[in-house]
Amino acid sequence: MFAIDVCAYAVMSNHTHLVLHVDKEKADALSTENVIQRWHKLYKGTLLSQRYMSPDSRKDLHEIQIKAVELTAEVWRKRLFDISWFMRALNEYIARAANKEDDCTGHFWEGRFKSQALLDESALAACMAYVDLNPVRAKMAKTPETSDHTSIKYRINAARVGKTPKRLMPFAGNPRLEMPHGLPFTLPDYLQLVDITSRYIHPNKRGKVEHNLPSILERLNIEQEHWITLTTQFETCFKHAAGKVIQLEQYAHNQHQQRVQGRHSAMRLLG
Repeated sequence: MFAIDVCAYAVMSNHTHLVLHVDKEKADALSTENVIQRWHKLYKGTLLSQRYMSPDSRKDLHEIQIKAVELTAEVWRKRLFDISWFMRALNEYIARAANKEDDCTGHFWEGRFKSQALLDESALAACMAYVDLNPVRAKMAKTPETSDHTSIKYRINAARVGKTPKRLMPFAGNPRLEMPHGLPFTLPDYLQLVDITSRYIHPNKRGKVEHNLPSILERLNIEQEHWITLTTQFETCFKHAAGKVIQLEQYAHNQHQQRVQGRHSAMRLLG
């Protein structure tokens, strides 16, 4: 329903991790009817929007009523690519399901979600791997393919039968002209990267990194030792945004921030 793609996820025992891609262009291209249709799948909408979507009822609406529906639809359009609204809908769904299962009422989540902007493909790859490897770091799984409730397991299972997961953002291959919609890596490269990384970050197998991590790190210009740091400590390395220094500087400028947060980590880990 939302114009937001899921790149990676990990559902843990008491929290979730998500890597999301906001597709504003997709939301902007939706017709008024499409926007209302999507919103009605999430919420009831208004009496006027319900009548607007009924061919028999719409013809009885006055021009001012139709205009009111169209203005409301524009508000909903913005919400369809708003991460806060996405998380609100997701958390409400999880809370209702959990409370129903436990036969109780009340607050399910302790606080508001935290988010970080991923400003380039290096930050994207590191954050996706960090999320996909959560169960391995937490000793809940020995390998990525045995990590329950993760996008990496979902992708691996789909790849084994030659399919692409419909609910996840696809891999579009390495950056090039006329790049299709998707993640800027190849699926084999990413799976290999996560698989090999998992062998180094597992609590029972940690050791010095050998020089055999995939070549994708060369394209991303990330040193192997730094990659392991990123995939084990990503949330502590960066605060509100992650990326190379030039990207952080542009982000700070756009956000009217005096100080470039994360500059030291970016210089040390991402080059």
